[in-house]
Order: sequence, then C-alpha cells, then structure tokens
Amino acid sequence: MQLSIVNKYTLSGIAFGLAFPLAAWAMDIFLSGLTLSPATLVLIHQNNPIHYIVDLAPFVLGTVFYFLGTAYQLALNPNHYSALIDENRVAETTIGLKFITPIVVAMILIFFGIVSHYEEQSTKQSIPIKVGILHSLTGTMAISEKSVVDATQMAIDEINESGGLLGRRIEVVVIDGKSDWPSFASGAETLIKQEKVSVIFGCWTSASRKVVKPVVEAYDHLLFYPVQYEGLEQSPNIIYTGATPNQQISPAVNWSMENLGKRVYLAASDYVFPRAANTLIKKQITALGGEVVGEHYLPLGSQAVAELIDDIADSQADVILNTINGDSNLAFFQQLHSKGIKTPVMSFSIAEDELQQINIEVIVGHYSAWSYFQSLDTPENQRFVANFKKRYGANRTTNASMEAAYLGVHLWAKAVIHANTNDTSTVRQALKGESYLAPEGKVTISAFNNHLWKPLHIGQVQADGQFKIIWSQTETIRPLPYPSYRTRQSWQRYLDSLYQAWGKNWAAPISDHQDKEVAL
Repeated sequence: MQLSIVNKYTLSGIAFGLAFPLAAWAMDIFLSGLTLSPATLVLIHQNNPIHYIVDLAPFVLGTVFYFLGTAYQLALNPNHYSALIDENRVAETTIGLKFITPIVVAMILIFFGIVSHYEEQSTKQSIPIKVGILHSLTGTMAISEKSVVDATQMAIDEINESGGLLGRRIEVVVIDGKSDWPSFASGAETLIKQEKVSVIFGCWTSASRKVVKPVVEAYDHLLFYPVQYEGLEQSPNIIYTGATPNQQISPAVNWSMENLGKRVYLAASDYVFPRAANTLIKKQITALGGEVVGEHYLPLGSQAVAELIDDIADSQADVILNTINGDSNLAFFQQLHSKGIKTPVMSFSIAEDELQQINIEVIVGHYSAWSYFQSLDTPENQRFVANFKKRYGANRTTNASMEAAYLGVHLWAKAVIHANTNDTSTVRQALKGESYLAPEGKVTISAFNNHLWKPLHIGQVQADGQFKIIWSQTETIRPLPYPSYRTRQSWQRYLDSLYQAWGKNWAAPISDHQDKEVAL
C-alpha cells in the first residue's frame, strides 16, 4: 500500500532537515582543515554552538512538512473526516504511522544522545589541565631559576596557542621555592594535593630535588627536572631532562686535562651536587694521571670567597673545575679577576643567563660544558631563540637548563596526546621512549632510567656574552646515572652519609662550610 501524502511530506521534511546539519558540519570541517571524527564534531559544536540549533532541523522540518501534508490532503479532500472512516484510508494511515513513528522516535533518541554526549565533552573540555611550576623566584638561586620559569611558560603558551591538549587549555600554577628546601617540599605537596596538577616542572639544585622526590613518589605523581646533576638517582616519578655526569662532567674533565693541564683545583658550593660530582671527578683525574691540587667548598649563596681565591693562587693549578652554584659565582669570578689570576675555569653551572649578571670582562675566555648553547646553529634553535626574544625582550638569552625545561613540557605534551589522557600514571608509561626534536637536537627518554640521551658541547665565553662552541659530541650520549665502578647500594650509602653529616639535610649548614670530605 502506498504512503499517504501526509507521510510523504513528513519523510521529505526529515530528509531536507538532515541535509542542514550535515551541510553545516561539512562546511565547518572544510573551513577548519580538520578531519572528520567524533572528536571533530565535538570541537565544532564547542566552537560554534549554533550547531546545536541546526541539529534540530530534521525534527522541525519533519513536523512542518507533516502539517503541510495534512493541509494539502484536506484541500484535496474536504470530506477528510468522512474519508478517514473509509477502511482503505484507515489502513493506509495506520501503515503510515507504523512506518513513520519508529523513525521519528529513533531520531529523537539519537538526537538527545548526541546532545548529551556533546554536553559531557564540552563540560570536560571546559575544565583546563592544571600543571605546576616549582622554582626559586627569590633567594640565591633566583638568578638561575627565573629564566627557567620563563622558558617553561613559553612552551605551555605555545601548546595553548595551537589549541591546547585534548581540546583543553593548560592552566599554570606557579609556586616560589624561595631557594629553601622545605619550601620546595611543601610547594610540591600543595601543587599535588590542593591544586590537583597533572605534572610538576621544577627544581634546580639537587638539594631541592632530593626533598621533592619523596613527595612525588608518595603521591605516585610526576616531576620534570631540567638541570644537569650528579646522577646517583633514578625514580619512576621523575623525568631527568638535564645531563648526567657521563654526559657533561666526565667528557669535560677529559677535554680540560688534555687541553688545559693536569693540575686541577676543585671550587664548589657545599651541597649534594658538588660533593658527589667532585667524588666522581677525583676518581677520573687519578685514572687520567692528573692531580687535585686543591679543593674548597662555599656555603650555598656565600659571597665570602677570599679564602678560596687565596688558596687557588697558592695552588699553581692548571685548571679550575667549578661547581659553584647561584650568585656566589659573581663574587668568585670578580675576585679571580681582581687578583690577576689567569687560571682557566671550566664551569658546570655557568650559562648564558648567568653571564648577563656577571661583569663580562671578568669571565671572558673561561669555559663551560653543556648539552645546549644559544649559539647552536640549528633551525629548531633559531626558532626557539627568536620566539623567546619576541616574548621576553631582545636582550634576553637562552641557556641549557631553560632549553631542557622547554623540551620537557613538549615531551610531556606528546605523551598526553599519545595516551589520550592527562592521567599522571598513564602519561608516565607513555613517556618511556618518547622523543622530541628539541633546539639541542633530537632527544629521547631512556625507557630504562627516565633520563635523556643528549649531546655535549664545550663553549668559551665571548665578549658579547655568548659562548663560542669549540668542541662538540653531537652524537647523543647514553645516560648512565650510576657510575659502574661502584654498586647502587654503595652509592646510596655515600649519599646517606652526606645527608646524615649535614643534620639530615641535602646542603651543608652555613656554619659548616670547611672543605671536609665525608669518608667514602
């Protein structure tokens, strides 16, 4: 039996109505350059809420056409009411209703299902992904850490400007570590418990990392640590984007002894990184037939360098290996210059940003070893430097720890995309083996120890405040956080002995800054 005019009109209305949302979807997808997917449909509805109204077109036009069909049928048959009792007409109408009703009901259910899904997705996407930045904005370490915050923020801004992650914006919560270890520990707990961040980007000194490590492990969370360090650590909850000793210190010591001399003086701050680093350095110097002619430790942040400078002058050293951190370096290089000491210095914590704070005349000609220098000539680095200067000023510089912080954000973002979630534990698993073409070159996270394969460069300070790269190992170096000549248990006992000797702290007390060696 054929459908009545009414039912034909109704089906025509539904068909025309379906064309409206399909055409609107296609137009938005075409104009945006996106590909068709459920996620795309959610996104175009979020960006253009008029789609919710357009989606109603099948039902609106179907209803309108139904009434038009009814009116047309009545016009053709004024005796419609009497016709309805005709057996054939009743049968036709009944069949038509049986045919139309399931279609209309199904479309209504589909519509409300789509709307419910869109609303759920829209609600979820309206909630930003929170991340934490935990660095010293005040105190002795602010000279180094403020710029790392800027580089971290730039990477986050780049991601937000490209549409965010999983359709959501990234919201940043910044906490000042105040160059004070308890402030770092409490800051990490605040970010995790109160702010509910998905990841923390932070810490500079090993002392700060050491107090944050148990916090992120206790909450099974995630920290990206951007600074070269002493090694002797591995955590499933930390991604180490700075260099290990075999990627920075050991090659630089080899180069120094081959090119500058074998009589070595060790100048250092008195906390866990320099102490542990110098333990490794002394072992290497002995193996290379060199001699440690002096060793002196300053309290972190101390400007009292006179005794250190006098000791260097008396030592007749060929080269100074410098693991002083923070603004103590200002006084150190100024006094070296004032005393007329020409001994070359190889530094492991002096980069472009520190050069801006030091009178350049007193440090020209000295050396640093890093996986990155601003003067690297790669397309990725040129874009990185240009973007940074555009955001923060033409006089600003970039350095290795800033670049390591920057690439850490992008590594995390790639893992979030691959995992299709910002859930911390899931992202941690997705990070294993993740790679990124960074300003320093392609870096890869070791699936075995959460450290990066990285290159190394040695640079000499120039009068313009930049480093001239004079030696490079561009093939990435495998990260080995634990030197193999001792067991991990032995290294842990050594670190524990430092911690106990400093009154259960990761830096020597201000009153205890003599150049003491903890028994190995």
